[in-house]
Amino acid sequence: MGVLGAVTLKENRLAFQRLKLMPRVLRDVRHIDTSTTVLGQPIKTPVCIAPAAMQRMAHPDGELASTRAAAAAGACYILSTVSTTSLEDVAAANGPNALRWFQLYIFKDRELTRSLVERAERAGYKALVLTVDTPILGNRQADLRNGFKLPSHLSMANFAGGRHATGINEVGLSAYATELFDTNLTWADVAWLKSISSLPVVVKGVLTPEDAVLACDVGCSGILVSNHGAR
Repeated sequence: MGVLGAVTLKENRLAFQRLKLMPRVLRDVRHIDTSTTVLGQPIKTPVCIAPAAMQRMAHPDGELASTRAAAAAGACYILSTVSTTSLEDVAAANGPNALRWFQLYIFKDRELTRSLVERAERAGYKALVLTVDTPILGNRQADLRNGFKLPSHLSMANFAGGRHATGINEVGLSAYATELFDTNLTWADVAWLKSISSLPVVVKGVLTPEDAVLACDVGCSGILVSNHGAR
């Protein structure tokens, strides 16, 4: 969606337009196998579906449709914390043999964070994808102009009612995130997350080699290079 003048959004599109596939010739293609492993986990197609929030705003099936498609393609599905379908329901739709990871924010309420991690473990998610590039939300002017709200029949399904589930409509997206998310994270908080879970931790939002090295230093299993939808 981009922020302010959407400069980074335009650069994102140009970057993908510059990508080219270079074909190799005279190869035996009778038996093609795209399977590999990611973090030691088998995957049929080397593709991960990035976490996207509130998918039922786009389609009634929302995250359920996305996770079924990922499973059918043999790809990894990464579920957003702020989904409109619970992580347990998504896991059931994804199936017992599909690869799924759970995207996580660290909340000011550490017990809420711990609870989400434990639920993800029980539901068969195989990694935690920690978003680290959101100390504040970008100035998404289109959302401000349009008065963005979650439709009344939807809620943040991973939160059991109350303000966490519906507060976005009371205060707006930016204030909601500031109210709930811990905006003062450091690498020590990544180490804390690793200490409460046996799942591998992948940090999402790394854009510099220096931060990639620091992620390795605290024991992260991987990084996702991302500018968070050009924010």
